[in-house]
Amino acid sequence: MAFVQSIGLGEIASLVGGQLAVAATSDQLIQGVASISEASRTDITFLGNAKYIQALRLSQAGAVLVPLDFSEEVSPALVRVENPSVAFATLVERFAPKPVSYAAVIHPTAVIGAGVELGEGICIQPHVVIQDGARVGARSVIGAFSYIGHGAQIGDDTFLHPRVTVAERCLVGNRVILHSGVVVGSDGFGFEFVGGRHVKIPQVGIVQIDDDVEIGANTTLDRARFGRTWIQEGTKIDNLVQIAHNVVLGKHCLIVSQVGISGSTRLGDYVTLAGQVGVVGHIEIGDQVVVSAQSGVSKSLPSKALYMGSPAVSAPEYREQVALIRRLAKLNARVQALEKGNVGE
Repeated sequence: MAFVQSIGLGEIASLVGGQLAVAATSDQLIQGVASISEASRTDITFLGNAKYIQALRLSQAGAVLVPLDFSEEVSPALVRVENPSVAFATLVERFAPKPVSYAAVIHPTAVIGAGVELGEGICIQPHVVIQDGARVGARSVIGAFSYIGHGAQIGDDTFLHPRVTVAERCLVGNRVILHSGVVVGSDGFGFEFVGGRHVKIPQVGIVQIDDDVEIGANTTLDRARFGRTWIQEGTKIDNLVQIAHNVVLGKHCLIVSQVGISGSTRLGDYVTLAGQVGVVGHIEIGDQVVVSAQSGVSKSLPSKALYMGSPAVSAPEYREQVALIRRLAKLNARVQALEKGNVGE
């Protein structure tokens, strides 16, 4: 990605709080940022994971951000920093094009219902529908074709990308980002089998999203059967995630793509669910739990541990199970030999 202007490597080191490995490189000009494999002599890259060290040895980059204890000999000039990934993000933010700004205007095609409260400096883009009694806080942006239901509330400085739905009575806090296709407040999947038929159970609760939450594209959050489905402060949810009715996600959780969480499950604070994790309903996952990708959580999990597998177990137990499975072929061969009386031949 090309920079707007060339910048000396010494200035870059100051910007990210880094240390140049060789002072003579301070005047070296950098014109862009790029990945290790794509960087040219005028680009700076970063080493975020030690497994890419071989790629770095072959890289054409002019400079690289590396950890403070990095000691390998590579051709790019070194800038040692505490966290290369964070430092690289600082450079991208500093030199990338400025973010798109949105004028405080209500587009004439927007449909605004009766009794709607609109804060100062908001942007309502084309074909938005805001139903009766809803509220949109100051400086918020409501993207084109988005829908805000009756009595729903959107906080200050919140950004709804195009085609977001916030259904009736749901609550969205301040500085929340909802990406395109997010649906907040669809009915929970609740049915009872009566007389040979699936009878719908009314879903009369809400979804509450607290401050500083970000939710990725095409993620769905079901309203509660009663009470609330609750996403607490600072939690980040990836694309294509399903959150069922009455689920509670604690503060600062990370929920990665294609996770599905069944109804009435509660997560503590700082929980990470990696990609494609499935969680059954009516259980609790403790604070600071990490569940690895494609695991299936079938029971409550105590705090501060790593869980793996399906059904998910503690990481040491899972690794032991895998080791045993890998020995099954040899064990089977030995059993067959025993049955034939050929052991030791």
